[in-house]
Amino acid sequence: MKLLHLDSSILGGNSASRQLSAAITDQLIKATPGLDIVYRDLAADPLPHLTGELFAARQGVVPESPAIQKDIAASQAVLDEFLGADIVVIGAPMYNFGVPSQLKAWIDRIAVAGKTSVTAPPGLRVWQVASV
Repeated sequence: MKLLHLDSSILGGNSASRQLSAAITDQLIKATPGLDIVYRDLAADPLPHLTGELFAARQGVVPESPAIQKDIAASQAVLDEFLGADIVVIGAPMYNFGVPSQLKAWIDRIAVAGKTSVTAPPGLRVWQVASV
């Protein structure tokens, strides 16, 4: 069984969300022998924000820039981490009434039509990203 643990606070060790996500992860480790942990710190190692070129590449357009290949690889890596996880723990603080932009950049990378979401009737999106 695999757990993906994400932190997104810019406050490091002073972060309440990091402390909470670590406590949850520790409890899950104790309750699940052999649990494999994948950790990603989105503040320390942020993903670039979604660009038009990357979005077009997702739709099958051949990228114009060779530099976009690194971005495509990073997107695939986080998508693979997410899809490979049985449990996802996200440390998400609130800044200015929203989640950190680093977490939003990660969400943009995993929200992929046909992989993490399905198309419902026109205008309606049904997300399949969490179960309780």
